[in-house]
Amino acid sequence: MKKRVGILISGRGSNMMALVAAARAADYPAEIAAVISSAPDAAGLAWAQARGLPARAIDHRAYPTREAFDWAVDAALTDAGVELVALAGFMRIQSVGFVARWEGRQLNIHPSLLPLFKGLHPHRQALDAGVKVSGCTVHFLTADTDSGPIVAQAAVPVLDGDTPESLAARVLAAEHRLYPYALALVASGRARVEGGRVRIDAVGHPDGCLLSPQP
Repeated sequence: MKKRVGILISGRGSNMMALVAAARAADYPAEIAAVISSAPDAAGLAWAQARGLPARAIDHRAYPTREAFDWAVDAALTDAGVELVALAGFMRIQSVGFVARWEGRQLNIHPSLLPLFKGLHPHRQALDAGVKVSGCTVHFLTADTDSGPIVAQAAVPVLDGDTPESLAARVLAAEHRLYPYALALVASGRARVEGGRVRIDAVGHPDGCLLSPQP
């Protein structure tokens, strides 16, 4: 049985689009059961609705507290039979209760190689630090920001002359490949949390490495 996935967005939803594209494959272990946007005017919401996906807005501005909004989202996810949640540019800080409710069942993607460069402006942080490799991380969400157990990571080179915008574009392309792969690992049961870390059943382990700058 395919796992039923709910995707939470707030904006253009490019990672949502990557997950939707992956889920179209017959052998993909997850299906998109719900798309929920915290912003009624989000471009990603319009994209999902135009393609007949079960997509709706839950406007955070209509709720007096963070908790009230979160429980409205929780109710919508539950009604849709969602088993796993994937955050895809969801720009709301979740309440402790909501995070606890979905612990071990909620994924996020962050545009850095965690635990480096948590929080806002990770690409500027990477450039300021002078790293030669950056990337993105899919992790389980916990109450500590950008700190949950790591499922998968993808690396990209940092080039001379990079700006936060150029690095962000390179990392985003990697995100679109990594997120569907990581979700498949979790949905298939090949990736699971044990002892605070993610254990993954046999996958390929290539011997090569990424060198940056290239020799």
